[in-house]
Amino acid sequence: MKFNQFLLTSMMASAALFDLSAEPYRRTLTSVDQGLNEVSATITPQTAQVPATAPWSITKTRLHGGKQEGVDLITINNGRLQLSIIPTRGMSLFRVQLGEIKLGWESSVKEIVHPQFMNLSSRGGLGWLEGFNEFMVRCGVEYAGHPGKDKFINNVGEEAEMDITLHGKIGNIPASEVEVIVDRTPPYTLRVRGRVDERMFYGPKLELWTEIATEPSSNEFQIRDTLRNHGAYDQEYQVIYHANYGPPLLEAGSKFVGAVSRVTPFNAHAAKSTAQYSDYSGPVLGFVEQVYCLYPVPDAQGRGHVMLHNARSDRGIAMSFDTATLPFFTLWKNTNAREEGYVTGLEPGTGFPYNRRRERLAGRVPKLPPGQSRTFSLGFKILEDATAVTEASARIRKLQPNPPQLDSGPTTPE
Repeated sequence: MKFNQFLLTSMMASAALFDLSAEPYRRTLTSVDQGLNEVSATITPQTAQVPATAPWSITKTRLHGGKQEGVDLITINNGRLQLSIIPTRGMSLFRVQLGEIKLGWESSVKEIVHPQFMNLSSRGGLGWLEGFNEFMVRCGVEYAGHPGKDKFINNVGEEAEMDITLHGKIGNIPASEVEVIVDRTPPYTLRVRGRVDERMFYGPKLELWTEIATEPSSNEFQIRDTLRNHGAYDQEYQVIYHANYGPPLLEAGSKFVGAVSRVTPFNAHAAKSTAQYSDYSGPVLGFVEQVYCLYPVPDAQGRGHVMLHNARSDRGIAMSFDTATLPFFTLWKNTNAREEGYVTGLEPGTGFPYNRRRERLAGRVPKLPPGQSRTFSLGFKILEDATAVTEASARIRKLQPNPPQLDSGPTTPE
């Protein structure tokens, strides 16, 4: 009887320790408001007081040396999947790894470059490329796309001309707030949240809260971002999620599969190979990038679906996204020599990567009213075998059983 009473008491103590009705575990790692920026941190199931359903951890480190001096890196290890997040560079995702499958690419930029060493205006507005090596970087949010000239209203209310730099500023702005959240109810979701502000006097007053989430032992992760306009006037915005893949998913014979109704080449060069837009070659020295503008076909829940798989169709990545706020999709093919960056980009967005002036003429630059917000959500699932690739391909083909319309040339107005 005494043993049974002891066992009951122990079970009640365990239930109290891992109270499934408790609020999520939270830990602030960076906060402008609190004057806080932890150099290092480690969070485990024991730290968060949740059952250890998998040997997961969330760690923060600070990098040193060269242009990465002072860069913060947060790694979520869910027991199988590792995600590396860079709060210092707009909460970009540096790498994702599941066993032998890596999401990312080998850029000629080898360090995670601190924004203090970036000059976005260099090389005619292409300075963004001096730090470009992430798996996923956000382009935006005041503007995205190609560099060039555009009009704006200046501080005295007159129309003036400004220089647009490649893909905007958000990917080179350090996060002002960063926190870790662990749910204390099943499935014990692991989250890293950050706030990145793109603000200026007589300019945009945009706030981006981003969240990267995964579950213990899962082969999936999600990104959920909320953009808010804190200004008193309507504010234009652009967002492109630049997700980049190299080997082992990219190789000769790899294939893009997507539910899309229409494919438009970005320029005359890309138009030469529109019929082969979904096929990949191995590295080719001197290859000039090809870009295609795609129009997604959403499922019943309004989500678009695309996939990249390797030549043997036994490894891949499936991506989904909310087409209500990300209605367009860009496919970037850069199968140059490995030393130059052998990579492809699968990029949901509010528009295509033309200069903002051209995107505005095409009606693809949305506005955010004062005090309003927009939410963007993306899902990623690593496909670990041939069965998973076949099933993902079948779901996409069911959404769009017929081939897409292939345009002969660009259609965006000059």
